[in-house]
Amino acid sequence: METTLFNQHGKAVAYIGEDGQTIYAWDGRPAAYLLEDKVYAFNGKQLGWFDNGTVFDIFGLRCGFIHRKSPLATQMEPGKPVKGAKPMKSPRQMPVAKPALLYGFSAKKLEEILEEGENQ
Repeated sequence: METTLFNQHGKAVAYIGEDGQTIYAWDGRPAAYLLEDKVYAFNGKQLGWFDNGTVFDIFGLRCGFIHRKSPLATQMEPGKPVKGAKPMKSPRQMPVAKPALLYGFSAKKLEEILEEGENQ
Protein backbone atom coordinates (compact mmCIF):
# COMPACT_ATOMS: atom_id res chain seq x y z
CA MET A 1 0.00 0.00 0.00
CA GLU A 2 1.32 3.44 -0.91
CA THR A 3 1.35 6.22 1.68
CA THR A 4 0.83 9.82 0.60
CA LEU A 5 3.07 12.56 1.97
CA PHE A 6 1.64 16.07 2.20
CA ASN A 7 3.68 19.26 2.47
CA GLN A 8 3.13 21.93 5.12
CA HIS A 9 0.35 23.44 2.97
CA GLY A 10 -1.62 20.19 2.83
CA LYS A 11 -0.72 19.42 -0.80
CA ALA A 12 0.09 15.83 -1.81
CA VAL A 13 3.63 16.09 -3.21
CA ALA A 14 5.19 12.65 -2.67
CA TYR A 15 4.39 9.14 -1.56
CA ILE A 16 6.07 6.14 -0.02
CA GLY A 17 5.90 3.20 -2.41
CA GLU A 18 4.52 -0.24 -1.70
CA ASP A 19 7.96 -1.42 -0.58
CA GLY A 20 7.64 0.91 2.45
CA GLN A 21 11.04 2.46 1.71
CA THR A 22 11.11 4.34 -1.59
CA ILE A 23 9.79 7.91 -1.64
CA TYR A 24 8.51 9.01 -5.03
CA ALA A 25 7.81 12.58 -6.09
CA TRP A 26 4.18 12.92 -7.19
CA ASP A 27 5.25 12.82 -10.85
CA GLY A 28 6.61 9.28 -10.32
CA ARG A 29 10.32 10.10 -10.00
CA PRO A 30 12.09 8.13 -7.28
CA ALA A 31 13.32 10.92 -5.01
CA ALA A 32 14.59 9.33 -1.80
CA TYR A 33 14.41 6.29 0.43
CA LEU A 34 13.93 5.47 4.08
CA LEU A 35 16.55 3.65 6.12
CA GLU A 36 15.45 3.15 9.71
CA ASP A 37 14.28 6.63 10.71
CA LYS A 38 16.47 8.49 8.19
CA VAL A 39 15.55 9.90 4.77
CA TYR A 40 18.31 9.59 2.16
CA ALA A 41 18.54 10.76 -1.43
CA PHE A 42 19.75 8.15 -3.92
CA ASN A 43 22.99 10.15 -4.17
CA GLY A 44 23.69 9.27 -0.52
CA LYS A 45 22.86 12.66 1.02
CA GLN A 46 20.82 12.55 4.22
CA LEU A 47 17.78 14.77 3.77
CA GLY A 48 16.18 14.39 7.18
CA TRP A 49 14.12 11.98 9.28
CA PHE A 50 10.80 10.18 9.12
CA ASP A 51 9.37 9.77 12.60
CA ASN A 52 5.84 8.71 13.54
CA GLY A 53 4.31 9.76 10.20
CA THR A 54 6.11 13.10 9.99
CA VAL A 55 9.03 14.06 7.74
CA PHE A 56 11.55 16.36 9.41
CA ASP A 57 14.28 18.28 7.60
CA ILE A 58 17.95 17.95 8.57
CA PHE A 59 17.45 20.61 11.29
CA GLY A 60 14.54 18.77 12.94
CA LEU A 61 11.75 20.99 11.57
CA ARG A 62 8.57 19.52 10.08
CA CYS A 63 8.19 19.55 6.30
CA GLY A 64 5.84 16.67 5.48
CA PHE A 65 3.15 14.44 6.93
CA ILE A 66 1.04 11.41 6.30
CA HIS A 67 -2.68 12.25 6.28
CA ARG A 68 -3.45 11.26 9.87
CA LYS A 69 -0.50 13.28 11.22
CA SER A 70 -1.15 16.46 9.22
CA PRO A 71 -1.81 19.46 11.49
CA LEU A 72 -3.97 21.05 8.78
CA ALA A 73 -6.57 20.06 6.23
CA THR A 74 -5.17 18.11 3.28
CA GLN A 75 -6.13 18.64 -0.33
CA MET A 76 -7.50 15.97 -2.66
CA GLU A 77 -4.82 13.73 -4.12
CA PRO A 78 -4.44 14.07 -7.90
CA GLY A 79 -3.88 10.98 -10.04
CA LYS A 80 -0.39 9.49 -10.05
CA PRO A 81 1.60 8.82 -13.21
CA VAL A 82 3.61 5.62 -13.67
CA LYS A 83 6.60 5.26 -11.34
CA GLY A 84 10.07 5.72 -12.75
CA ALA A 85 12.86 3.18 -12.33
CA LYS A 86 14.85 3.52 -9.13
CA PRO A 87 18.46 4.63 -9.59
CA MET A 88 21.34 2.86 -7.94
CA LYS A 89 21.98 3.96 -4.36
CA SER A 90 25.27 5.77 -3.88
CA PRO A 91 27.24 5.27 -0.69
CA ARG A 92 25.50 7.12 2.13
CA GLN A 93 27.07 10.01 3.99
CA MET A 94 27.70 9.46 7.68
CA PRO A 95 24.41 9.95 9.51
CA VAL A 96 23.86 13.43 10.85
CA ALA A 97 23.31 13.66 14.60
CA LYS A 98 19.57 13.67 15.16
CA PRO A 99 18.45 17.03 16.54
CA ALA A 100 15.47 17.52 18.81
CA LEU A 101 12.44 17.13 16.54
CA LEU A 102 10.44 20.34 16.70
CA TYR A 103 6.87 21.34 15.94
CA GLY A 104 7.97 24.34 13.90
CA PHE A 105 7.82 24.22 10.11
CA SER A 106 10.85 24.04 7.86
CA ALA A 107 11.59 27.04 5.66
CA LYS A 108 11.64 24.59 2.73
CA LYS A 109 8.71 22.61 1.37
CA LEU A 110 8.94 18.82 1.32
CA GLU A 111 9.24 18.82 -2.47
CA GLU A 112 12.20 21.24 -2.28
CA ILE A 113 13.99 19.01 0.22
CA LEU A 114 13.45 15.95 -1.96
CA GLU A 115 14.80 17.86 -4.98
CA GLU A 116 17.99 18.67 -3.03
CA GLY A 117 18.97 15.04 -3.31
CA GLU A 118 18.61 15.14 -7.09
CA ASN A 119 20.76 18.23 -7.50
CA GLN A 120 23.81 17.20 -5.48
